[in-house]
Amino acid sequence: MDLARQTPRPPTASAPHTRLLCLDVETAPDRARMPAAWGAKFPKPIWHRVVAISVVEARIEADGDGFERYAVTGCRSGGAPDWDEARLLRGFWGYFAREPSRVVTWNGRAFDLPVLMQRTMVHGLTARGWHGDGGRHGYTNRYSERWHCDLMDALSTYGACARLSLDEAARALDLPGKIGGHGGDVEAMILAGEVERVRAYCEGDVLNLFGLYCRYALLTGRQAPAGHAEALAGLSAYLAGERAGRPHLGAFLDAWRPPDAAAGRAG
Repeated sequence: MDLARQTPRPPTASAPHTRLLCLDVETAPDRARMPAAWGAKFPKPIWHRVVAISVVEARIEADGDGFERYAVTGCRSGGAPDWDEARLLRGFWGYFAREPSRVVTWNGRAFDLPVLMQRTMVHGLTARGWHGDGGRHGYTNRYSERWHCDLMDALSTYGACARLSLDEAARALDLPGKIGGHGGDVEAMILAGEVERVRAYCEGDVLNLFGLYCRYALLTGRQAPAGHAEALAGLSAYLAGERAGRPHLGAFLDAWRPPDAAAGRAG
């Protein structure tokens, strides 16, 4: 029996978001600002220089039963490889402000967003769209998953159990996991002039994140099985269409075994 077909999702108060953004940033230490005595310890957020901002973007659509569908429209990194940090941040916040978005991160509350905010302050820029009118259910509310879902935090039941790494969670769900390096490799890549490699690595992370979020949306009843399968099939089709010009997207697809979309329609 296909319960998802017979039991519509109950109506809920919903933020007016039409776009899903799975977001990740890559950074390198800002050694000019970091105290020399800090040594080899992990830098505080304000001492991380943003070198890449990547997203998977999808349309949030509603089916007739109140479940969500996610139609992938792109996987990209902000700006161009030669953009400096201030230009990257200005461009990202301008892009973010153009459309109401639900944001998904992995450890974003503890790392990505503090880095983005504090480095935006360093450059005297604004992130008004993040701090706009959401009331107590806005982006800064830890538990408001319709605005910002830190999936690592959510899967740990907000710190009640051990936190998974992105790679661990992705591989457990038969996603490729980390491709093209690890976060600790980014500074060396930047020093070697391999900005494109960093951007490709960051895009791999957000592709994993989109796959994980789709499964979480199925788990929590936000998506029906058919919508979940269609979202992953849409991602697979997008990667296949992009692989000729962007080999790292083809490498992700080759390392992944997307579920058969028909499986989600079986009842």
